[in-house]
Amino acid sequence: LKTMNRLSVYEDTAARKTYFTKVHGLPNISPLVSSVEETPEPIPTTVKGTIPTWIHGSLLRNGPGKFKFGNQHYNHWFDGMALMHRFQIEDGQVTYRSRFLRSDSYKQNSERNRIIVSEFGTLALPDPCKNFFQRFLSRFEIKPTDNASVNFVKYKGDYYVSTETNYIHRVDPDTLESKQKVDWSKFIAVNGATAHPHFDPDGTAYNMGNSYRNKGAFYNIIRVPPERDGPEDNLEGAKILCSIAPRDKSKPSYYHSFGMSENYVVFIEQPIKMDLFKIVTGRLTGKSLNEGVYWDPNQETTFHLIDKQTGKEMPVKYHAKALSTFHQINAFEQNGFLLDGQAINNFLMYNTMSRPLPRRFVLPLNISSETPLEQNLNTRPDSTATAVCRTKNQVFCTFEDLHGEDLKDYGGLEFPHINYARYNTKPYKYYYGCGFRHLVGDSLIKMDLESKKFKVWRQPDLYPSEPVFILSPNAEKEDDGVILSVIITPVKDKSTFLLVLDAKTFEELGRAEVPVNIPYGFHGVFNSSA
Repeated sequence: LKTMNRLSVYEDTAARKTYFTKVHGLPNISPLVSSVEETPEPIPTTVKGTIPTWIHGSLLRNGPGKFKFGNQHYNHWFDGMALMHRFQIEDGQVTYRSRFLRSDSYKQNSERNRIIVSEFGTLALPDPCKNFFQRFLSRFEIKPTDNASVNFVKYKGDYYVSTETNYIHRVDPDTLESKQKVDWSKFIAVNGATAHPHFDPDGTAYNMGNSYRNKGAFYNIIRVPPERDGPEDNLEGAKILCSIAPRDKSKPSYYHSFGMSENYVVFIEQPIKMDLFKIVTGRLTGKSLNEGVYWDPNQETTFHLIDKQTGKEMPVKYHAKALSTFHQINAFEQNGFLLDGQAINNFLMYNTMSRPLPRRFVLPLNISSETPLEQNLNTRPDSTATAVCRTKNQVFCTFEDLHGEDLKDYGGLEFPHINYARYNTKPYKYYYGCGFRHLVGDSLIKMDLESKKFKVWRQPDLYPSEPVFILSPNAEKEDDGVILSVIITPVKDKSTFLLVLDAKTFEELGRAEVPVNIPYGFHGVFNSSA
């Protein structure tokens, strides 16, 4: 993370073109991933400019905040202990508080002042206080972490913090205190779930999680009802809608999120693979979990559509050349097609930094025995994506870009967000995200899908978090609202601030300066109190 000279690679997987952007002398951002102290009581901020008085609620964010115990350091940014943040906004003023999640991982590491629980990129070493036989047996233990550092999610009106294992934690969104550790596997047969569920308007939640059985791995579509049956109810009533067998059950695909339209869950089985044998035997071989994950560019990507009402997987499979995606933008159905947009990147490899680029696939829904073969079925006049039926159950697709060439100058776009409340699963015009000319976001971007032109907020040595859109009262247009983002810098101590942009003009309205250091985090949500 110190000053770097890198050759950045853009690969257009459909056209097989590679774009190179030389980025020299990238600044040192190591302070952005350094341990900080928690701020458990609310503290005031200094507001400059104007924060709209109609904003009532709190921006809740999650991410790693402690990277060292004793003399042991974590090896990967993802491994740091979860630090939850709350920016409370009322009457144009902002207060800030933060608190470490009191997970079992955090408590055990703190008690021993060493890393006890393995994380994604860090293998915990056997306890030196144990005898030889005990240390040997400990290498056979597989303990999934409950360090839920990725996102805030909402089930049945309650807030949880989540990672991708089977453990989530219910938290108080006001005090950030940990209330209850919840295990997905106590309710349904899964060994984890993503930190990016989707929601129907009535509050019904959909998610995905893997299960590992005697016959190998399966991908599972999960549905959680919107209503609680009682004060102690958390995931009761959760149901597996559908189970999908991987192409290779011993090497399932990794996925960080999924798409959803009005009637379908869209699962992208991509060639980022998990070697289960390497992962399970990692403690014996001294390998951390991330060393069992690899990129196989020789495999195609497969799109699976699952009917949300029936739980049935559609018989038609949609294929594309190798691609990787971590975050979906939006998916919607229109005139017999399902349109799915996502930030797509080539897999990160040594000494290269691939750039995530927003792209869209157009999937024809009405495939039958009468569908002609070997011709483009995408009849949308404004679309350059293709969909060619190979057989009655197989369609090969290529994407269209949701950007112009000039987006590459800003490192592509990741952490995509939309006006989710009104435009999730519907046709939309705008999306927001971070430009990535560094290893973390270094600009905020608003993209117009119709013109493919974009607006940018960027200032030297400032690194924004993912943008969160908040709809303004009496909004009529899609972009009537504000964007919230937490801005941090590695060059000046205690210089974090909450930025508020006009979502329409992308001009700064105001900022709330926080007198403490905050590490670069992952994801968050806005909890409205209006």
